[in-house]
Amino acid sequence: MDVAAIVFLLVAGIVAVILFKTVRIVPQASVFVIERLGKYSRTLEPGIHLLVPVVDNVRSKMDIREQVVGFPPQAVITKDNLVVGIDSVIYYSITDPAAAQYKIENVVVAIEQLVVTTLRNVVGGMQLEEALTGRDHINERLATVLDEATGKWGVKVNRVEIRGIEPPPTIRDAMEQAMRADRGKRAAILTAEGQQQSVVLSAQGEKQSVVLNAEADRAATILRAEAEREALLLRAQGEAQAIATVVQAIKAAGVDDTVLAYQRQQLLPRLAEGDANKVWFVPTDITGALGRLGLGGGGALGEPTSTRPALPEQPER
Repeated sequence: MDVAAIVFLLVAGIVAVILFKTVRIVPQASVFVIERLGKYSRTLEPGIHLLVPVVDNVRSKMDIREQVVGFPPQAVITKDNLVVGIDSVIYYSITDPAAAQYKIENVVVAIEQLVVTTLRNVVGGMQLEEALTGRDHINERLATVLDEATGKWGVKVNRVEIRGIEPPPTIRDAMEQAMRADRGKRAAILTAEGQQQSVVLSAQGEKQSVVLNAEADRAATILRAEAEREALLLRAQGEAQAIATVVQAIKAAGVDDTVLAYQRQQLLPRLAEGDANKVWFVPTDITGALGRLGLGGGGALGEPTSTRPALPEQPER
């Protein structure tokens, strides 16, 4: 290979390096911090950019998407002198790449130390029970403090979450025992309420049954009374119709008072039949009835006399 070829290859390599240093492509959701001669120059947004070789230099590449950082449990002393372990997670994003590059050395470490300090200040003024039930309050306090402190670093803390609060083992055992006792108490209360409700429902059922039985008896009594009344009414109507029929038959037969009196006279011995009959009932108009039958009065009741006319005497021969 001759000298000209070597020189050409050398020049081509230098040009390629220069082009590589000159043309920079920034990917989406990223920014490049550019320094010119060691001084901050500008921030490159996503896209293609041209840099001055040797003069411009890429100081750092930053991801501007929301970042999630979880911190290990931190030992924190509560107001009632109990040591609890609290682990948290931080959601943040870079809003000013230049400030994040030049105003703080390590954003993640700085945020972690700030979280630990804030947790000790917030939880240190709370009782254990308040800390266990007041996670929302702790989250709000952490978010407020971190947002104020990290704003000058070009970082925005979007959300802070407490993942867990671990009390001491002895306290945890006592809490579990109290929880079991509370569950047993609630179970006993629910059982007693269920039994009471069952007794009340049973009493209500019995009461309703008694009421229904009474109403049924009342309805049956009313129906029986109505049936008896209806039967009596029908019987009376039947007797009335029978009497009317007899009367009509008597009228149609032309029976006079003499025949009726005779029938009453024939019925009196029948009325006297039987061992229980001790009294004779004599019609008040018996004398008139007997007179109508042709019986005369004599003695107490009168002797019968003949009402036939005397035969004429035969002339002597």
